[in-house]
This record gives sequence, structure tokens and C-alpha cells, in this order.
Amino acid sequence: MAKKYVILDTETTGTGENDRVIQLGYLVLGAKEIEVQNEFCSSDTPISFGAMEVHGITPEMIEGKPTCQDTTAYKRLQELNSDDNYMIIHNAPFDLGMLQKEGFNNQMKVIDTLRVAKHVLPDEDAHRLQYFRYKFELYKEEQKEADALGIVVKAHDAIGDVLILKLLLSKLRSIVESEFPHANPVEKMVDLTSTPILVKTFRFGKHKGKTLQEVAASDAGYMRWMLSSMDNLDEDLRYSINTVLGA
Repeated sequence: MAKKYVILDTETTGTGENDRVIQLGYLVLGAKEIEVQNEFCSSDTPISFGAMEVHGITPEMIEGKPTCQDTTAYKRLQELNSDDNYMIIHNAPFDLGMLQKEGFNNQMKVIDTLRVAKHVLPDEDAHRLQYFRYKFELYKEEQKEADALGIVVKAHDAIGDVLILKLLLSKLRSIVESEFPHANPVEKMVDLTSTPILVKTFRFGKHKGKTLQEVAASDAGYMRWMLSSMDNLDEDLRYSINTVLGA
């Protein structure tokens, strides 16, 4: 059976523990055709105003809609859920965590374009999807793609973001091909997704803007304090501090 590539995004009631999926959108790239799935779904959890500000989904838009598990999009996603296929998401832990609350346990190989971008484009000011939309001028290509697939493009709309993600994936694939010429680019992106990222510069705190090497030389005690005292320390930063300190 031919491999399929599922490029996915969700919109949710918020980002907290009790928040749920209210829009599920994805493209399925097969050998010949592209399948589009995009559905709103209802939730017992109210949509936070902060979430509405981001995605523009109001309670009226999901009133009377099926729950996420009862949508055609969700049922189709379960059909695709095998390790022969690939799941492509920007910031995969968030969306996969949200889908897990809906009973979806992913079996597909995961490409997290956020992590791939951090590996191959480490010096960018940001790695957000909308940042790359403008950085790579994807907005110039999106309308043509959208028209071909019958998709309406809106920022922070699940299916609109999926379309941008499809274009970003092509860019990242080209960069990966040039950086790792002897590797299969798709498998390399899967590999990079699970590979720790070596952070070079502090982006917060009293040493913001300094390199980890500089701080290791001048204030190694602070770095050791971070490792021992900051429970919510980003895993990539933890790995990078340990590497710089020679742990």
C-alpha cells in the first residue's frame, strides 16, 4: 500500500489541560490525489476569549456540530493511523496531545516542522508558521494551491494553516536535501524531529542574548542552578547546557 502523508492542524478551545479540539483540518497526500478533510466540532468546554482572538471560532460556529470523535475527519484519521504513514505538524506535541484527549493515539511516523526548522534554520528570529509564511514568501503561492484544492486561506484557521504547512514542508525538504545530501529527506526529517536541538543563545533571563559558551565561561554556577532548580526547563536547553558544561 502506498505511503500517505497527513499534514494536520487543530484549533482548540484554549491551551490548558481541559481544553479540547473544535476544528480538525488536514490534507492527505497520496500517490496521485490530495484528500482534504476539514470539520468544526462541538465541545462541552467553552472557547476562551484568547483562543477566539487567535482563530476567530465563536460558540455559534460550533453549535450543533458533532463532537470531534464523531466527525468524518476524525474517523478517517483513525483509518490512516498506521506506521506506514507520516504525520506532519508544526509543533506536534500540542496537536497530538489535544488529539489524545479525543482518544487518538498516533501510530504514524511524525515530522514536526517546528523542530526540523530549528535544526536547519537555527539563526532565525522565530520559528512560527506565520513567520515562515512571510520569510519564504509562501503567501505568494498559497492562493494558487488553495484554489486547486477548494480551500479558503485564513491565518490561524486549521485548514488554512495546513496549506501553509504544505508549502513550508517543501522548503524544509529542499534545505534538508542540501544539508544531508546522502540521506532520504523524509526519513531525515523524522530523525531530526526526535533529535535534541543544540541551543546556542539564551533567549530569556539575565543572560539573554549571550551564547551558552560565554555564560559557561563566566557564570557556570547559574547554569548548574538552572539544571537543578528549574523543573520546567525546556528539554533542548537542558541538553544544550549539559553539552556546554561537558556533563
